[in-house]
Amino acid sequence: MSKTPFYLNTLKEIFGFEDLLYGQKEVIEKVLAGHSSAAIFPTGSGKSLCYQLPALHLPHLTLVISPLLALMKDQNDFLKKKGIAAASIDSSLDYEETKEIMQRVKSKEIKILMISVERLKNERFRQFISSVPLSLLVVDEAHCISEWGHNFRPDYLKLPVYCTQLHIPQVLLLTATATAQVIEDMRAKFGIQKKDIVLTGFYRHNLHLNVLPCQEKDKLETLLKIINRAPLAPTIVYVTQQNTTETVAHYLRSQGVPSFEYHAGLENHARQNIQTHFMQGKINCIVATIAFGMGIDKSNIRAVIHYDLPKSIENYSQEIGRAGRDGEASYCTVLANRESLCILENFVYGDTPDLSAIRTVIDKIGLTQSNNRWEMMLTSLSRDCNIRPLPLKTLLVYLELEGVIEPQFSYFSEYRFKTQWPLEDIIAQFIDERQGFIQALFLSSKKAKTWYTVDFDALWQSYQGQRARAVAALDYLASKGWIILESKQMTDAYQLKQPLACVGENADKLSRTLYCFFQEKEKSEIKRIDAMLDLFETKSCLSYQLARYFADEHAPPQCGHCSVCKGHAQPLPLSPSLVPLDLVQLKAWCQPFLDAGKSQQIEITEQALSRYLCGLTTPLTTKLKARTMKGFGKLTSYPFREVKAACRKIR
Repeated sequence: MSKTPFYLNTLKEIFGFEDLLYGQKEVIEKVLAGHSSAAIFPTGSGKSLCYQLPALHLPHLTLVISPLLALMKDQNDFLKKKGIAAASIDSSLDYEETKEIMQRVKSKEIKILMISVERLKNERFRQFISSVPLSLLVVDEAHCISEWGHNFRPDYLKLPVYCTQLHIPQVLLLTATATAQVIEDMRAKFGIQKKDIVLTGFYRHNLHLNVLPCQEKDKLETLLKIINRAPLAPTIVYVTQQNTTETVAHYLRSQGVPSFEYHAGLENHARQNIQTHFMQGKINCIVATIAFGMGIDKSNIRAVIHYDLPKSIENYSQEIGRAGRDGEASYCTVLANRESLCILENFVYGDTPDLSAIRTVIDKIGLTQSNNRWEMMLTSLSRDCNIRPLPLKTLLVYLELEGVIEPQFSYFSEYRFKTQWPLEDIIAQFIDERQGFIQALFLSSKKAKTWYTVDFDALWQSYQGQRARAVAALDYLASKGWIILESKQMTDAYQLKQPLACVGENADKLSRTLYCFFQEKEKSEIKRIDAMLDLFETKSCLSYQLARYFADEHAPPQCGHCSVCKGHAQPLPLSPSLVPLDLVQLKAWCQPFLDAGKSQQIEITEQALSRYLCGLTTPLTTKLKARTMKGFGKLTSYPFREVKAACRKIR
């Protein structure tokens, strides 16, 4: 007679479940046996339990890396309801709340701690967490670590390094969307054995996948017909751009369908209200960008409609994965054509930095003289070198991994405060030398109306007061409620480990190596779009092909209910024929941009010109006020490669 696994008592008593879902048992037993593992389960298949249950049986802290504040909050609330000692440290907490959680972690009261990956860049936090015994590192949305996966986040690349530095013996990777290549990449980066990867299969029998070829001009009418088949069914309509959410939602409302737009440009409280009402069933139709969905766990979403093409197969699968979590039949429809293809491709090209821009960053690092310490503010560096913040972060992480720079600490370059008590009353709370320091701190702060800005140089000259002590004092005053404190302009300090790599021929070689990486990334992203179009034009079962893309070889060859199985496989409508580019007109559109660059002694590359014509914003767009120029965005419907070839002719 087989012995009942000890963890099943915990499963029943704490979590209220009688048994585990397929795949959960395998992962939990691997973790409890001391192995690192990866769980590749479909959305809504209970990945979180794979760390939550083992954490209660592991001797030390389980550290969870979560990509979104909303996800951390939801999981934290769930664990607390179950009586599990869990906490998260995030930007919503004040100084005292963070300090209290850290003390509870230190005293081993907390079993599960959730943080964002960015928290590990904070040297003070790294020092703290390195003093805490850790049993397990959990990486949620682990596909973010792979350059070849969707939603690549450069800070995730440092996680294997942090894992080693913090002496964490085990890691558990969780994701719902990973191809065979991404799975291998994740496995290799963390040194996970192939036998310890658990892939449950991607196929979901209750999702009815439909690709509906539809020309752009017919989309609104077609969308209305689909929604009117079940007007009260909880429905998400996904679009690419923020302004489209407003256009579509307005049209649906005008046709008698109550619907609400949702995008990142809305105020936080407005987004929260819409999300809450949707979860409660007070709203049935949301028209949203991909900003809507992460952390949404509504079981009865009956329809997910892609009004625009999704960004990739991975995004598509993640978005349709929000439908039918109750196991009931749900319908996922794509209104597909090739007319908006340029928009998807041009987003990719807009993120690839110029070679000269990469060289600018490396030259700035090469000019470091003060003890080989290089400091930078991301927004300022982004503006100076004309690289968007996300690819700039990627560039910096790769310079770290190449051993060229090493992060030391981050700090806010500007602190300002306004008093809640009179200054003399605050000073009176201290005695002796501390009173003298607080008095010097106030005297070194310049007042403008109600806010004081701290002058750290003046504090040093008048009192030899160190910056670190001043910041600690300000935190203390704020924690007492005597002042309201604000900090701005985050500055990252790095140690330059290889000074010679950033000068002369070495700098040129390093720049080209990194530029090649970005070009390969660009090619990979374009291939991802092509793969999605191939899927939507497939002549074999959609569900089967989608499952195979995610390394699931066990899906049935025919689901019987997708649009292909029903005999509706069709090619997608092509883009309308474009008017050949007129080089004279092109030159006229480009001239204001070229003149603005020349007046500020800024080199305008072919790529920069192409981005300007295609309406792709970069820091240079703002710097040269390009949005107001007559040529900005004139060629948004043209392929970037074609525009770039034309720009080469007018240079």
